[in-house]
Amino acid sequence: MARTRTSLIGLFVAGLMATTSTARADEYADVDRLVGAGQLAEAVQKADQFLASNPRDARMRFLKGLVLSEQGRPVEATAVFVKLTEDFPELPEPYNNLAVLYGKQGQYDQARRSLEAAIRTNPSYATAYENLGDVYAKLASQAYSKALQIDSGSTAKVAPKLSMIRELFAPKSVALASNTATKSVPVATAPVAKPAAPAVVAAVTPKPVPAEAPPKPAPAKPAAPALADDAQAAAMAWAAAWSRKDLDAYFAAYTPEFNGGQSRKVWENERRARILGKRSIVVALSDFDTKVQGDKAVVRFRQSYRADALKVSSRKKLEMINVSGRWLIQKESTGS
Repeated sequence: MARTRTSLIGLFVAGLMATTSTARADEYADVDRLVGAGQLAEAVQKADQFLASNPRDARMRFLKGLVLSEQGRPVEATAVFVKLTEDFPELPEPYNNLAVLYGKQGQYDQARRSLEAAIRTNPSYATAYENLGDVYAKLASQAYSKALQIDSGSTAKVAPKLSMIRELFAPKSVALASNTATKSVPVATAPVAKPAAPAVVAAVTPKPVPAEAPPKPAPAKPAAPALADDAQAAAMAWAAAWSRKDLDAYFAAYTPEFNGGQSRKVWENERRARILGKRSIVVALSDFDTKVQGDKAVVRFRQSYRADALKVSSRKKLEMINVSGRWLIQKESTGS
């Protein structure tokens, strides 16, 4: 997972914490600026100075962990991310970055456990699923290699599988994300498999269609801007139900088939425990980008989440479908 490719993990740093003062935002920017200039030691020193008076600040701690990773200090970086998972178990990104560090050290079982924890925390965290797939592939590679060592007679069956997995992890060029307003810090992620070649489809000669009476005009549909406004309003209503801990309205915002990658009952029980376990919740949505195509809509926005002492800001995406005039959530993902 970590041996062949590096890129930027921006989902967490690209707005992890909604800050309460300009001074604090400047502190984050100072660390980002030092990292961008390659002054990693100075960046760690700056982070430590800030954390001396703000020891629970999640964003600065995460930044420090990323910089330690870049410095080739995996033990210290691992300690930072482990402590973040203990103090903020509801955040999936520290688990994912732990998995990256474990993968770089060949500790794929530990990487798998960390990624499964990330997915339990956020069942829509696509990055964790992708990395988990790569971890499973590496574990399979180890198992196939062991099989060949034990039984050389299995070469005909095992060797092609092993070759396919090694091809998946062939060295790839390094991809670095462009700088953003938050200047995310580079950290290793899983390699991406090459897409399969498209299947060849034989050409089919269309049969002549008999003449028919002109179709009746379809009833007029609402204009696209109106549909986009309705989808955005549905997202706002979902956030409002979450904020006031109205679980009936919150669950009703999703399609009946939505289950967060689990059974519907397990997903609802986990969400109920997490929401009701907070003294107060405020979910605010802004910076909308809504696209509608037929009865489907994709609503992107920035979500600012505040629960008790925790403040998190991140990009979110809701994929919605219009059911009997109501926009319902089919899929939910972070960092999109």
